[in-house]
Amino acid sequence: MTSSFETSPSHSSAHLQPIQVSTRKEYIFASAKEMVVDMKGWVVNKTDEENMTLYCTKKGGLLGGTSTITVIVAGSEEHPSTTVNCKVETEGGLLARPRKTVEEFIKLFFRRVC
Repeated sequence: MTSSFETSPSHSSAHLQPIQVSTRKEYIFASAKEMVVDMKGWVVNKTDEENMTLYCTKKGGLLGGTSTITVIVAGSEEHPSTTVNCKVETEGGLLARPRKTVEEFIKLFFRRVC
């Protein structure tokens, strides 16, 4: 069974919405890479520097399943305006919680860049 969740401006909680900051996207992407490396249980599988996207996994064991996490940093080339989105897809696990994984990343990253 697969379940998924991603940030969206339509969510009521600020920790489930994309992060928008007035900083150049290169700095935000570098900060996201640093933070993900330090997050417990998270593994960076691939870094797409050109598209400023991180592909990560997080194992939740038998009950939590394995989560595939995509962190996307987008912004203007000319202006210091950046948006960070997070998408999680979880395979298996009786208690898969992709929403909590998105919230975990957004909360920590918000504290780091805002």
